[in-house]
Amino acid sequence: MTKKLKIAFQGEPGANSHIAIVEAYPDAEPLPCPTFEDALAAIASGEADLGMIPIENSVAGRVADIHHLLPQSGLFIVGEYFLPIHHQMMAPRGARLSDIKTVESHVHALGQCRNIIRKLKIKPIVSGDTAGSARIVAERGDKSCASIASRLAADIYGLDILAEDVEDETHNTTRFVVLAREAAWAEQGSGPLVTSFVFRVRNLPAALYKAMGGFATNGVNMTKLESYMVDGNFFATQFYADVDGHPEDRGLAFALEELKFFSRELRIVGVYPAHPFRATFSEKAE
Repeated sequence: MTKKLKIAFQGEPGANSHIAIVEAYPDAEPLPCPTFEDALAAIASGEADLGMIPIENSVAGRVADIHHLLPQSGLFIVGEYFLPIHHQMMAPRGARLSDIKTVESHVHALGQCRNIIRKLKIKPIVSGDTAGSARIVAERGDKSCASIASRLAADIYGLDILAEDVEDETHNTTRFVVLAREAAWAEQGSGPLVTSFVFRVRNLPAALYKAMGGFATNGVNMTKLESYMVDGNFFATQFYADVDGHPEDRGLAFALEELKFFSRELRIVGVYPAHPFRATFSEKAE
């Protein structure tokens, strides 16, 4: 009998990360973890085979913790998944929309559903995560208290959905990365690929400008560049980047060589297939 893949995620059962696992790996066993640190530790220790970790959202922006934790974790990106986010307003069985006085959810979910909160004139209450708020509302049993969470959370915790798809923006999408203990580079030429890496440039004038020049001159498309401080040091900035292609592709190989020359350190954290969703937001030439 084949052993089930165990995939760690941050949050409680019914979280959007849980949904991403169910959709991307329907036969896997999801492993809920209280924090991102716990999820990464579960992968590193072997308790979980993989992790499904959100890295950015089209409305809320980057998931800040991950950009700090990923480079330090020693883990590798082996895949990505894009999940359209749909928020449901739910409450204990028998509640009506007119009964609701407060609504609980993660701060990002509340921010993404401002229109209905304002329309119903209800008080938003910040909770640790969306699925956790659904569990709390179900346990409390107060029909004046609602939660904003996923349809899966409503099923798990036995809540009635009072209003469907209450998000303000229809394009609300979260990008997840799939993490593993071992690097597993996708094969060169196997289709559209993404290479992710972290680097620190030397503390020299125009070092970042010069380091980035190789990507432009070699025709490499950079889809993401994020900066963040290292250990609270204002002068030690680390960067996380995603580019199209494989490190052994001629143009990207030259670009990375040039980047290495101007960098104090460079580490490739993943070479993996580009998710088909990327094709929906590729720029068209005017």
